[in-house]
Amino acid sequence: MMPVLFAVLLLAGCATQKIDWSARVGNYTYDQAVMEFGPPDKYAKLSDGTAVAEWLTHRGYVYATSDYYPFYTPGFVVPPATYTVNRVPDDFLRLTFGADGKLNAWKKFYR
Repeated sequence: MMPVLFAVLLLAGCATQKIDWSARVGNYTYDQAVMEFGPPDKYAKLSDGTAVAEWLTHRGYVYATSDYYPFYTPGFVVPPATYTVNRVPDDFLRLTFGADGKLNAWKKFYR
């Protein structure tokens, strides 16, 4: 019974809610974004009063895979292991707010 309860709690804790950004356009403010995500990683105020803010939402990482041959048979030449390095990019969220402070546009992108 305990393993089942542990699995349910683990899965419930991992559940994330997807944000419907399209529904927030026109209603969501810059102040609400700062309260929800903290200060942005990048921020620019344009001459027309528009503000563009970017948040890093997930940090990317690098990993390597190998075709290493773990078994050695005497008399056979084992080729050297080769490695492939892979990079998963960072995830960003860019929110654009009008001069009134309300969300005008949003974009998720990778870098």
